[in-house]
Amino acid sequence: MGLSPLQKCTAALRMLAYGSSACSLDENIRIGESTTLENLRKFCKAFIGVYGPKFLRIPDAEDVKVLMTENAERGFPGMVASINCMHWTWKNYPVALKGQYQGKEGKPTIVLEVFASKSTHIWHAFFGCPGSCNDINVLDRSPLMSNPN
Repeated sequence: MGLSPLQKCTAALRMLAYGSSACSLDENIRIGESTTLENLRKFCKAFIGVYGPKFLRIPDAEDVKVLMTENAERGFPGMVASINCMHWTWKNYPVALKGQYQGKEGKPTIVLEVFASKSTHIWHAFFGCPGSCNDINVLDRSPLMSNPN
């Protein structure tokens, strides 16, 4: 009752965007750890409820048809979408996990695999597992490659 919606949304977004811990938000946002975690759950549920039906789903036959037509017009017949793996330096990594996520630059990195269309609609995203230091290992472990549908 005493917390504003702005405080609640700010806390949830800081946790998602910056990886802030729930207890660290008490100092500047004035919101307790248990309340922050509860609000984060509600925020994620609401986000999935609003955007899930359109953006958090596997492409259906009509979507694939549209994607194939767009890519054929761009000169890539038979292509559904682009798949890419990007390596992000992991700034606030747990020290105990550093060796598992060690990148070729000597810093801990996390690999994100994304399957996106021309309209920047992200159809699939997968963060690499520990020990998957290169793109081939990430693609090999990806649910996208093992999904029979």
